[in-house]
Amino acid sequence: MSARTRTLPPPTVANPDRTLHRNAVVWFAAFFVFALWAFWPSYFSRLSDQPEVRFHTHGIAMTLWCVMLVTEAYLIRTKQHAIHRKIGNASYVLAPLLIAATINLIHYRMKGGGTLPDIGLFQLALMVNAAVAFVAIYGLAIYHRREPLLHGRYMVCTVFPLFTPVTDRLIYAHWPSLISLVPSLNGVPLVQIFGFALADLLLVGLVVWDWRAKRRVNAFAIALFIIAIYHASVLTLYRFEFWRTLADWFRGLSLS
Repeated sequence: MSARTRTLPPPTVANPDRTLHRNAVVWFAAFFVFALWAFWPSYFSRLSDQPEVRFHTHGIAMTLWCVMLVTEAYLIRTKQHAIHRKIGNASYVLAPLLIAATINLIHYRMKGGGTLPDIGLFQLALMVNAAVAFVAIYGLAIYHRREPLLHGRYMVCTVFPLFTPVTDRLIYAHWPSLISLVPSLNGVPLVQIFGFALADLLLVGLVVWDWRAKRRVNAFAIALFIIAIYHASVLTLYRFEFWRTLADWFRGLSLS
């Protein structure tokens, strides 16, 4: 063996944060494409034929949110941090507008006299609690805005409360054989279970990926906890009288 030893460079270890930044733009773009596909028959191909302006306010706000996520992820990937921050500031306006448009549309669709059946209470929890979960995750992203690793992870997770409007429409339109696999409520198949399962599985995968890379409790685990509570609430709240009371109060508000 030679007296002169050769120092080998340390093995290259993949940077999980760089991987996240590189792939986030692809994930956001994929979600946006699926959303366009899901809503094309009922909205994007019928822009001039919507029965109420509220469908437009919600649709425009949601579209802008998806475009913002794709753009922000691209700017981070290309290290254009100054532009990223400027566009990110727009979320302080866009997020409240998105929530306001969503709640206004929910109220418009759910208001009226009479008693809601269980499926109506289920659907109200599905929509309202998705908005609550979105606010919670976005709020965590803003709280950690000066911690890029946490901020970026929470922003990724803002799409998970939005899964079921996309998955429900795609299943009914393209994979109707799946409908018979889920239970029904008042005769309506609960296809939202597929969207719930997909969101949970993806989040579990992100938790495991981040833990193996960093060996730490991470933002994905907290987001999974929030999303799991959201899903559990949708599947159970319709059974309780207090939720019916809250639903009647909400429907009676002068919001739309």
